[in-house]
Amino acid sequence: MLLPVNVTFGAVLAVLLAAGAAVVALAHLGRARDTVVAGVRAAVQLVAVSLVIGAVVHTLPLLLGFLLVMYAVAVRTAGRRITSDASWRWAALPIAAGVVPVVAALLLTGLVPLRGIALIPVTGILIGGALTATVLAGRRALAELETRHGEVEAGLAIGLPEREARLEVARGAAADALLPGMDQTRTVGLVTLPGAFVGMLLGGASPLHAGAVQLFVLVALMAVQAVAVAVALELVARGRLTRPGRGG
Repeated sequence: MLLPVNVTFGAVLAVLLAAGAAVVALAHLGRARDTVVAGVRAAVQLVAVSLVIGAVVHTLPLLLGFLLVMYAVAVRTAGRRITSDASWRWAALPIAAGVVPVVAALLLTGLVPLRGIALIPVTGILIGGALTATVLAGRRALAELETRHGEVEAGLAIGLPEREARLEVARGAAADALLPGMDQTRTVGLVTLPGAFVGMLLGGASPLHAGAVQLFVLVALMAVQAVAVAVALELVARGRLTRPGRGG
C-alpha cells in the first residue's frame, strides 16, 4: 500500500491543509476559509463516496442512480460557477452533450464494461473534465461579452444577427477553456504522471498497459471537453447562459 491510512496519514493531511490556508491568509488572497472548507469537505465526501461505491458497484439500478447524482452535482456546480440566475440550469446541456455520447460509445464497443468498478471512475473523470470546460468556457465567454459589449453593438449595427455578433466576440475567450486539457495531454509523461497511469501501476498493471489506459483517458477527455466548450459557447451566444444585470 502506497499510503497507510493511520494517525500519521491524518496528521500530515491536517498540517498540509493548515499550511495551504496559512499561505493564502498571509498573501491576503481572501480564500483561507474556503481552502479549509474545501479540504474538510473533500475528506468527508471521499469517505462517504467510498462507502457508497462499495454498495452500488454490484447493482445496476443503484449504479445508474449514483452516476445521475454525480451528473446532477456537476451541473449545479458548473452552473453556479457561471451565473447566479436561473440560467445556471443550462449547464446541464454541455456536460451531457460531452459525456453521454462518449460513455455510450465506450459501452457499445466494449472498451468499458457495464460494471461499477470500471464505469464509475471513467464516467467520473469525463464528467469532471466536462464540468471544468463548461465553467471556463461559460465564464470567459460571458466576461468577454461584458468587456467588449461595444463590439457586439457594432456587429448588430452592421446587420449581423445577435448570435453571430456575440459569437465573434466570445469565441476566442471560450476556446481558451480547451488549453488545460491540451496542455495536460501534450506534457503527459514529461511534466506529470496523471492519476490513471499511477493508479494502474499501483494496481499491478504493466507500464505499457498503464500508458495505454492513460492515453485513452486523455483523448476521451479532449473529445468531451471540445463538445462541452462548443455547446457552452452556443448557449452564451444564444442568450441562454447569462449573468444578471451585466448585459449578459
